[in-house]
Amino acid sequence: MKSDGEQRAGLLYGIGAYGMWGLVPLFWPLLKPSGAMEILAHRMVWSLAFVGIALLVLKRWGWVRELLRQPRKLGLIAVAATVITVNWGVYIWAVNSGHVVEASLGYFINPLVTIAMGVLLLKERLRPMQWAAVGTGFAAVLVLAIGYGQPPWISLTLAFSFATYGLVKKKVNIGGLESLAAETAIQFLPALGFLLWLGADGTATFGAHGAGHAALLAATGVVTAVPLVCFGAAAIRVPLSTLGLLQYLAPVFQFLLGVAYFHESMPPERWAGFALVWLALTCLTWDALRTARRKNQPLRRSRSGVRGGAPAGRTDYGTCTAEAADAEAADAAAALDAR
Repeated sequence: MKSDGEQRAGLLYGIGAYGMWGLVPLFWPLLKPSGAMEILAHRMVWSLAFVGIALLVLKRWGWVRELLRQPRKLGLIAVAATVITVNWGVYIWAVNSGHVVEASLGYFINPLVTIAMGVLLLKERLRPMQWAAVGTGFAAVLVLAIGYGQPPWISLTLAFSFATYGLVKKKVNIGGLESLAAETAIQFLPALGFLLWLGADGTATFGAHGAGHAALLAATGVVTAVPLVCFGAAAIRVPLSTLGLLQYLAPVFQFLLGVAYFHESMPPERWAGFALVWLALTCLTWDALRTARRKNQPLRRSRSGVRGGAPAGRTDYGTCTAEAADAEAADAAAALDAR
């Protein structure tokens, strides 16, 4: 049981992590005139440098040898690196092209896409309220597609790439810093090669617009890794169910920035689509909290002896221990550790 002080600290770390992820649309425009591909390449290169230093300071290198002996895990990490590259690239391009609101929608619908992929790929069974949430989310996408005149491709690409990333990370199952180090190590050579090609071609912006701009490009590694460190600090101090609720802070902040700061248009059909998404997420959150309470009740009974006629140590059908519930929540949290 964590102390109240630790839990408060964990809550602040969690708010800090998701707050930084939510405010990051303010950072990418500072890197102009660099294009999205150049920014993405710098993010990969400098992230590896930052994480490498962090691991060196923490002396956490034992995982490398073990990972190299597992070709299957290496293959999965390569897939994860590819998918997160798509996610990062589309997100940077979307923000710098004036699509912050549509990018925020991608992270709003990501939990719904994750559930849908669980049904289609893992043959998971949904509860009625989860079906209702997924159906409402699908209706929201239709409304937005009608409003845009085409499907919201930016949102869908971000949501599906991040959901796929979470699915792969669930199977890899290594720590956040270690995972980011392994993924950016795979990304490093192609990214460095691209930057060298830009330099040889004379189109690189690094160093061509002053030391301040070069420092901002180098800071992409810090912007990537610092929220991850805060998230890791929060994950060991507060329940993962709390982190699951905090995750909505990021797209909320992104949405508010898109509307209030970047002044992106919000016609009625877009408001209608977002309202349906928020309704779906409300249903999903309510169902998750209700299910968590039900799962925890048998554990409390087993600790206090016989209550309500159930022998200590036994659970009712369809329930599990709090530890198992946390393990399930950890699978959902795995997708968040390299945003």
